[in-house]
Amino acid sequence: MTTTDGLICRSLDVPGARLHYEVRGCGPLLLVIGSPMTAAEFLPLAHAMAADHTVVTYDPRGLGRSTIHDPDQDATPDLRADDVAAILDALGADSADVFGSSGGAVTGLALATRHPGRVRTLVAHEPPLLELLPDAARHRAATEEIIATFHRDGVAAAWRAFMANAGFDVEATAAAEAAEVTATAEAGPPPGPEPTPDEAATRRAESARFFDHELRETTRYLPDAAALTAGPARIVVALGAQSGHLLTDATTRALATLLHREPVIFPGDHGGFLSAPGEFATTLRTVLSR
Repeated sequence: MTTTDGLICRSLDVPGARLHYEVRGCGPLLLVIGSPMTAAEFLPLAHAMAADHTVVTYDPRGLGRSTIHDPDQDATPDLRADDVAAILDALGADSADVFGSSGGAVTGLALATRHPGRVRTLVAHEPPLLELLPDAARHRAATEEIIATFHRDGVAAAWRAFMANAGFDVEATAAAEAAEVTATAEAGPPPGPEPTPDEAATRRAESARFFDHELRETTRYLPDAAALTAGPARIVVALGAQSGHLLTDATTRALATLLHREPVIFPGDHGGFLSAPGEFATTLRTVLSR
């Protein structure tokens, strides 16, 4: 365990892995989880919520600072849920509020199903539950093509295909990156070192974990509507105000329909917790206080 400026960093051995998790703040316990997002991606939101919550973030097994014994183990939502439950056990907590975004929202749904009573309120932010869509077969085929792109054309091409399929404007992003490259070439080399061979290998390994062992498992997860609606957890379905162009808009609305709930609108799009963490935290506090 290490402590820095109120931040407590811990590690936890679970079957097949060693998890890194972080605790900050004081107040009601709130788990902020993603997949494949690690604790680092949620740092702005965690800082904002730590003013009045004890906030726990973590690196899923095989990602960030969490290790895994078998890199070929599938990252199923149920396995990820068991890891989060183990963190609750390590904290000595019977239950907690949970904010899960994207694949982390799917983890949260599995947690509320497999470990009833451990979740007080689950805020499921834009879960990519493609099986809930009427054209699920088409989306399964698109997922398989993205994975094939990873093996055929490499990491960068696979992420571009993934982002395009999700509805992001990849061409506009590429044009902005090209302009930045041109400006950099005129101004001189960019600050900071190039990734070391070890860093590059880590990035590829983490991408392989996502494309080969997580993407299918997450997008093909089918929530147990009966268990979720009858269980003790309050389920809040959260949707970004600017996510109308994204595939997760459709999947989030499908989950809301399945659970007979109206989606609660949060600031920004799929990454609203990064672009506007303060405003996002205000909305999250309001939802958790109801």
